[in-house]
Amino acid sequence: MTFALYLGDPAYSSWSLRAWLLFDRFGIDYEPIWVDFLSGSVADQMKPIPPARTVPTLRLPDGAVLWESLAIAEELASRHPDAGLWPQDPSARATARSLAAEMHAGFGTLRNDCPMHLRTAYAESPCSPELKADLRRIELIWDYARSKHPSSEPWLCGSYSVADAFFAPVAARIAGYGLPVSPSARAYVDAHLADPAFRRWRAIGQLRGERLPWYDRDYPRAEWPGPQPLDAQAIENGTAENAACPFSGKPVTDLARIEGRVIGFCNPFCRDKVVADAGAWPEVMALLAR
Repeated sequence: MTFALYLGDPAYSSWSLRAWLLFDRFGIDYEPIWVDFLSGSVADQMKPIPPARTVPTLRLPDGAVLWESLAIAEELASRHPDAGLWPQDPSARATARSLAAEMHAGFGTLRNDCPMHLRTAYAESPCSPELKADLRRIELIWDYARSKHPSSEPWLCGSYSVADAFFAPVAARIAGYGLPVSPSARAYVDAHLADPAFRRWRAIGQLRGERLPWYDRDYPRAEWPGPQPLDAQAIENGTAENAACPFSGKPVTDLARIEGRVIGFCNPFCRDKVVADAGAWPEVMALLAR
């Protein structure tokens, strides 16, 4: 029995993104179980694994259930001490834990005014004094972490850690709503937008789940500010240059033309998530590099 990770709609569920990054970014195997936001209340859908009533929720191999993101992070760090979820340096680790805890408990105005929406970006949006206060606090703690623990990497406490996973949806909100932040905060946001793991989640969010209109805002629209995906489209006919799906190793049944080359996949979902952002998938990039 492996880890079973219950996740919400990837376009909207910011806490699910945090938990998913802990697995994807640190190479921990798991089984995803998707909870559809249009199939009744999340609490009702979670009844088979009490006492959980929200996503994300993690069911451990021994049957224990964790229904809080910070608890999931700590338990994974305990069970996978060599994965690097927290920084090795004690001072950096202390800072990272404080950052993750503050994110877990705070920034209510940012959450309420700017719900995560990875299918849409806005050129600008209203910024109340309370929202500006959240942004200034975020700038302060990000700058503190990066100045106290300087690194050639763009992350908060040296290498990527739980703290960065917890702030990934904040970066998505700042980018997606065109919120005003300092140049140093913008650089950190851009690092998340370019992160292959974040891009993979966003690509899945283009495919899985229905558009939920109550997340939309009547603001001027803009192109998504992250890296532009490679030129890719699904095709019906052609001859794939690979005999097996780069993800599953199963025989090819569905095709995509990526940067002029025909690549095959084992099912439409594998194909279409690559079409959404081919540059996010190292398995595909390895094929294109040949």
